[in-house]
Amino acid sequence: MITDPRPTVRWSRAFRQLYAVSVVGGIGQQVALLAVPVLAVDVLHATPGQVGLLGVLGTAAFLLIGLPAGVWVDRADRRTVMIFADLVRSALFASVPVAWWAGWLTIGQLYLVVLLAGAGTVFFDVAEQSYLPAVVGRERLVAANSLLVSTGATIQIGGRALGGFLVQLLSAPVALVLNALAYLVSALVLTRLRPDAAPARQAGRRDGFGRQLAEGVRHVLGNPLLRPLVLSLASINLTVNLITTMLPVVFLRELGLGAGALGLFLGAGGVGALLGAVTARPLADRIGHGRALWLPGLIVAPLGALVPLLDTGPALWLAGFGWLATAWRTGIGNVIGVSLRQRCTPDALLGRMNAVFRFLLFGAIAVGAALSGLLGQYAGVRMALWLGAAGAALTWLPIFCSPLRALAEPPTVASPRGPATVADACAPAARTGR
Repeated sequence: MITDPRPTVRWSRAFRQLYAVSVVGGIGQQVALLAVPVLAVDVLHATPGQVGLLGVLGTAAFLLIGLPAGVWVDRADRRTVMIFADLVRSALFASVPVAWWAGWLTIGQLYLVVLLAGAGTVFFDVAEQSYLPAVVGRERLVAANSLLVSTGATIQIGGRALGGFLVQLLSAPVALVLNALAYLVSALVLTRLRPDAAPARQAGRRDGFGRQLAEGVRHVLGNPLLRPLVLSLASINLTVNLITTMLPVVFLRELGLGAGALGLFLGAGGVGALLGAVTARPLADRIGHGRALWLPGLIVAPLGALVPLLDTGPALWLAGFGWLATAWRTGIGNVIGVSLRQRCTPDALLGRMNAVFRFLLFGAIAVGAALSGLLGQYAGVRMALWLGAAGAALTWLPIFCSPLRALAEPPTVASPRGPATVADACAPAARTGR
C-alpha cells in the first residue's frame, strides 16, 4: 500500500491502469444509459410504465445483493471480482444486438439484461472503490477521486452525445455493441493489475457472514458523519431519477426532438458534473468539507425548477442550464463524499461500507425510477419532473442538520488493522458490539 504522504509528480502505474479502466468502461456505460431506454421506446414501443420498470431493474441488484456483496468483496481478491463482473456485463449487452438481428428481441430480454448487468455493476463498483485506497494511499484520496469524477463527467458529456449520435446513425441495438466491447477491454486491462491483499486481511477472522454484514451496516448508520451523508446522497439519487427516467419520453414523444437532442441535454449534466469535480477540492479547502457538501445544494435549489419547464426553443436552454447546475452540485458531492467515507473506514471494512452506500444510493435510484414510471403512467410525465425538482431542492438538509455541517477536514483511519483504530469522530461507527 502507498502510504507516503509527500506529493508525487506522477500517479503510480497501478492507479494509471485503474484510471484507464474507468475511462474505457465509462464510455461504454454512458452509451448504454442512453441506448437502452431509446431502444425500449423506439424499437420495442415501451410504455412509460415499462420504461420506468427498466430503470428499476437496472438498479434492483443493489437492493437484492448489495449488502452481502460487500462481505464477499472483503473476503475476495478485488481485482478478480472486477474482471469477472466486466466479462459478465460484456456478454449480456452483446446478447441484445444478436437477438435484435435474429428478430428475437423482446422487452422481457431487455429486462433480464439490465437486471443481471446491474448485478455485475454491484460487484464491480464495490470492489473498485474498496481497491482505490490501497492504490493511492488515504492522503491522496481527494485528489484521486477528483480526477476520477472529473474524468467520468467528461466521459458523460462525450459518451452520451456519442451515444445519441450512434443511436441516431446506427440504431440503438448496434450502439450497444460498443458497450459490450468496452467492458471486454476493461477486463483485459484489469488483468495487468496486481492481486489485492483482501484475502490476507480476512485470514484468521472467525466472524460469521451475518455478523460481518451487520458490522458494515453499523459502521455506516451508526456514524454521525456517514449517516447524514448517505441520507443526503440517497435523496439526491431518488429525486434526480424521478426526472431522468421520464426524459426519454419527453424528448422522443412529447417534443419530438430525437435521441441526438436527448444525448446533448444529458451531456449538459456531464458539463456540470465536470465543473463540480474540478471545483470540489479548492472549494473544500476554502470553506471546509462539510460546507462544501451542503452549501452548493442550497445555492442551486431554485435552478432545479427550470428542468420541468423543458420545451422547444428558449425553454430548452433554460432547462439545460438548470440541469447543468444540479449536476454541478452532484459532482462536488461525489468527490467530497466518496473521499470522506473512504478516509473514515478501515481497510477491512471498505467493501462492506461501500456496499451499504451502494445499497442505499442505488436503492434510492430504483425507488425513484419506479415512482417516476407510476407517475408517468397515471399522472403524466411532467408530474414526475416537478416532484423530482421539488424534492431535489431539499436534499441538502440532512447534512446541514448534522455534525457534518461545519466539518473542516474529514478524520482519517489511524491504522488499516481494524475498526477499533478509527479516529474519534468515526468511533461510533467502529463499535462492533463484541
